[in-house]
Amino acid sequence: MPLGLRSKKKDRSRETSKLVESEAAAPAPPSAAAALAPSASASRLQFHTQLAHGSPTGRVGGFGSARELYAKIAEAFGIDPAEIMFCTLNTHKVDMDKLLGAQIGLEDFIFAHIKGQRKEVEILKTDDVLGLTITDNGAGCPFIKRIKEGSLMDQTKIICVGDHIETINGKNVSDCRHYEVAKMLKDLEKGRMFKLELIEPMKAFEKLEPRSKGRTLPEAKISRGRETLRLRTKGPATVEEMPTEVEEKAIKKVDELLETYMGIRDIELAATMVEAGRDKKNPDEFAVALDETLGDFAFPDEFVFDVWGAIGDAKQGRLE
Repeated sequence: MPLGLRSKKKDRSRETSKLVESEAAAPAPPSAAAALAPSASASRLQFHTQLAHGSPTGRVGGFGSARELYAKIAEAFGIDPAEIMFCTLNTHKVDMDKLLGAQIGLEDFIFAHIKGQRKEVEILKTDDVLGLTITDNGAGCPFIKRIKEGSLMDQTKIICVGDHIETINGKNVSDCRHYEVAKMLKDLEKGRMFKLELIEPMKAFEKLEPRSKGRTLPEAKISRGRETLRLRTKGPATVEEMPTEVEEKAIKKVDELLETYMGIRDIELAATMVEAGRDKKNPDEFAVALDETLGDFAFPDEFVFDVWGAIGDAKQGRLE
């Protein structure tokens, strides 16, 4: 560890960025955004959207953050923005590899998953590790991204990937960030019962609506190109190039480190950390940059050092 890694950080508090995850393309109806020139203003971009359980097709545009996007989708379908749990790109399925993130391809089709059936479960914590990986939608609403095979939670079949964690032992955590919920679960006392109240994404049979019969394209013809709409918590959205291959490898590794150290998965958070280290010369400079942009996370020194190492490995071609 470099000496003085934390001491060089600034003390003033800063607002934590609200971040979500990215995804890969899959077959879907074409988006109107594709017709716009690459240099078009981000505010003019329009994206096709549907409710994942079934709905007519709507259009949304003029958003610069995940929270603004959810408000636009809610307005298009006449629902409360708080009902939206998360969005997937180019698939209506609960596919955690295709979660909407801060970068949206200009041809991506947005599917919004809204709150469905409530359920609750009481569990005896027999292991220190529950086997859950938590993420959130960038505007609250923490939900389960992964369940480790063979874990305590894997044995509790009522709990599923995509479930929103609403309460833990009666404490409402709907507006908590993913890392806060992950810590609460980790801190639960071993050998004691605990209670979770969950909300699963609405399924098609719960609220049947006609799905629009738009044109479809074979997978080979879906192309996102190299440009995406980058959503931001502060400032307007911008049209940017996709991350380079080196950056993508670094982001993937940092996302894995987030799961190891904090029990969360957040591709956009990982991307923000890689971006912060882009022009830094040593771990101390990198730690200061992280504190300036993500100070509320209070990352441990060991984690910061490992992230710096992952960025260096990616630049040197040592990551697969």
